[in-house]
Amino acid sequence: MRIGIIAIQGDVSEHIDAVERALCERDIEGEVLEIRHEGIVPRCDAVILPGGESTTLGRLIEREGIAGEIQNAAKNGIPVLGTCAGLILVATRGDEQVHKTHQHLLGLMDVKVNRNAFGRQRESFEINLDLAFLDSPYTAIFIRAPAIMDAGPEVDVLSTINGRIVAARQNNVLALAFHPELTPDLRLHHYFLDMISVT
Repeated sequence: MRIGIIAIQGDVSEHIDAVERALCERDIEGEVLEIRHEGIVPRCDAVILPGGESTTLGRLIEREGIAGEIQNAAKNGIPVLGTCAGLILVATRGDEQVHKTHQHLLGLMDVKVNRNAFGRQRESFEINLDLAFLDSPYTAIFIRAPAIMDAGPEVDVLSTINGRIVAARQNNVLALAFHPELTPDLRLHHYFLDMISVT
């Protein structure tokens, strides 16, 4: 099993560590690949778009030829996980900020995003979140977090905060407004591994 993590910008090492720990817990032989240029995504069984600065990340994956490879992989059923900035990138539509900055969107999930739905960095927070597929609350860490403001009929809403969607899935694409790699709770990474095993 090869899991690729976009490693151009953002909190890459934390994702690598979390995925490696989840694979170890399952006793699955796997490899985590850092994706910095084109040609690696087609070799992956799953792809993770990490948190970071979404405008910068979007431009860099476009420039390096990675964006098109992610789109093709997703069309072919390869699971894609977008966290925080990654959630913004997988969307089809964005708010005024997205348009103003000419944000590159991959268009993998039929959602409209608000890029700074929960305010700036100093307004970061933790919350015990109920997720549709977990049997107990998950401590979610939100850092300058986005949210989904509108979702199409094929999108499964997995969790909300005050009417804002913070976790959603559409077929093989999973989007989270928070940072699962910053907590020792690996249940979301195991959920993502389950998505890989059925492809």
